[in-house]
Amino acid sequence: MPELLLELRSEEIPARMQTRAAADLEKAVMKALLDAGFMPEGVKAFAGPRRLTLVADGLPARQPDRREEKKGPRVGAPEKAVEGFLKSAGLSSLDECEQREDKKGAYWVAVIDRKGSLTSDLIAGFVPDIVRGFSWPKSMRWGDGDLRWVRPLHSILCAFDGEVIPFEIDGVVAGDETQGHRFLAPDVIQARSFEAYAAALKKAKVVLDTDERKEMIAEDAATLCKAQGLELVEDQGLLNEVAGLAEWPVAMMGSFDEKFLTVPDEVLTASMRGHQKYFSVRDPKTGALANRFVYVANIEAPDGGKAMREGYERVLTARLSDAWFLYNQDLKTPLAQRLERLDQVTFFEGLGSVGDKARRIAALAEEIAPSVGADPDLAKRAAMLAKADLVTGMVYEFPELQGVMGRYYALAQGEPEDIANAIRDHYKPAGQDDEVPTAPVSVAVALADKIDTLTAFWAIDKKPTGSSDPFALRRAALGVIAVTLNNNIRQNLFHVFMPAFKNLESVHPDAVAAHLTHGSSLVEFFHDRLKVHLRERGSRHDHVDAVLEDSDGDLHDDLVLIVSRLDALEAFLKTDDGANLAAAYKRAGNILKAEEKKDGSPSDPQAVQEGALAEKEEKALFAALKDAEATAEKAVADEDFEAAMSALAKLRAPLDAFFEKVTVNADDAKLRANRLSLLARLTAATAKVADFSKLEG
Repeated sequence: MPELLLELRSEEIPARMQTRAAADLEKAVMKALLDAGFMPEGVKAFAGPRRLTLVADGLPARQPDRREEKKGPRVGAPEKAVEGFLKSAGLSSLDECEQREDKKGAYWVAVIDRKGSLTSDLIAGFVPDIVRGFSWPKSMRWGDGDLRWVRPLHSILCAFDGEVIPFEIDGVVAGDETQGHRFLAPDVIQARSFEAYAAALKKAKVVLDTDERKEMIAEDAATLCKAQGLELVEDQGLLNEVAGLAEWPVAMMGSFDEKFLTVPDEVLTASMRGHQKYFSVRDPKTGALANRFVYVANIEAPDGGKAMREGYERVLTARLSDAWFLYNQDLKTPLAQRLERLDQVTFFEGLGSVGDKARRIAALAEEIAPSVGADPDLAKRAAMLAKADLVTGMVYEFPELQGVMGRYYALAQGEPEDIANAIRDHYKPAGQDDEVPTAPVSVAVALADKIDTLTAFWAIDKKPTGSSDPFALRRAALGVIAVTLNNNIRQNLFHVFMPAFKNLESVHPDAVAAHLTHGSSLVEFFHDRLKVHLRERGSRHDHVDAVLEDSDGDLHDDLVLIVSRLDALEAFLKTDDGANLAAAYKRAGNILKAEEKKDGSPSDPQAVQEGALAEKEEKALFAALKDAEATAEKAVADEDFEAAMSALAKLRAPLDAFFEKVTVNADDAKLRANRLSLLARLTAATAKVADFSKLEG
């Protein structure tokens, strides 16, 4: 079947915008085709430095004929209503309409047969609309036209079934011409099919597919390194970026002076990656960086790249010289002497300076330290120095190295390794895939930093709202959760918040009052983040809800305890006893709700009169329930939730027999009330382990 080929060629498209632009073009064209009644076999878009390309396969030559029905006014409706209906339907009189009836009487219906349009005509209509309405993160106008595009649009290639689709957008006329590589093959290329188009571009030194460009870069770079006994430092983000900078990527290797290897590897990588888009190279024998780098050119140089390499090396030498100077200058000032400068840097309006924050997290880290097995003095010292590298020249130049440089400076200035590592690790985890600190001092400082940030913004009522989270508080909470669970730290959040809010009093006098007002909402916020964390690991939301509260309805704020209860509940529900007990609980709960709705008062679980139990099945259930209560209560107190679940599992058989043989809603009021209390006692017993009422089917 015929195919659609579309290319929009412009000046250079920023690499960071290309992937999204291809997806947006694909989505927009697919929607237009579906709206026209087509079902294409496939729609695929490609993005590169100078062009967006799309191919759609399996399109018919003509849109299918369609019959549309438009419901009109009632028979006998006012004349103006009839006129409006006829006008909207494109008809001249009611003679062209049908009369139909429903429960309310007769009404008019316009039946309109629409002949399908040529596919080429439809394409000529919707492509200009897509281009004019295309959404770029940043766009521009040029010349005298009104079109906005990421960069000036030079040409449009649009062909369907081997024929050019004629249309014009702001002076750019669609045709069948494009150009290859700007320098290597700038001549005009003609194509009216995707196969011919892709082949011609490849011949003209343009690789259309982004994944293919990435593969070329990765393979060529690895080969260059292997030839010298080195290995490429993998960097997927940089690979994605440079693949969007070159239509015909050519990997080459350069070198720099070995004296720069005295600078930390992270600084070398930041200089090469951030400023120049170079890949770092590692010596596998030492694990450290080598004085080599790989860069990606967009041209095959006639001299083999000699002049180009010299230029790249010259620019990088200047960058590394700056980094070497900053590093050695920073080493001259001990981190402890930089603390005064932190007082000159505002943390946030109403929350004091970064120096104030450093003192707060030092006090909180000292308090948290014993509960995580850390030395309080080391934790306090590490927290006090943790932010000091923010006022160094290196971190000013490379903000992404905060913490990393602090560790290097601390080690060089004689600080213990535990303190140095805590300075580096207290920002972790920065994301879902980041490492979680495990060293006790690092854990104490990481928790203190994140909890201080959360309580500080809660104190001034700057909580996240909807999708807005400008201070990354959700990430901070997830960080606390990850550190707590990964290190099995037993602590009650509400109690930890109290000293954090108290530390804020020096800059926010009402902080403790804010704790009493907002502390519980902060616990709820942690519960919301914990739900996200647990859902990502595969837990069901109703299972999580079932273990968030104790039997009195109060929120648990011990994260490890919550997860332990959840693990036991999930394992229990996977068994037949667990699944059947949950179903029986639901039945009991429904009966209790129905009866409560009748008389307005809940059944009392403590009101069961053993002497009033008439049937052997209810007597057996009561006996089993008493045994299960005692066992489960002790197991819960010992935090052995698996044993508690096992105790509840023994209720399955007597409960099944009870529902099979005993009529709960007996005619005798006293007998009915006693049986309802027995069911209420059952639900109360299970609530000590988990809230089964939260479980869905």
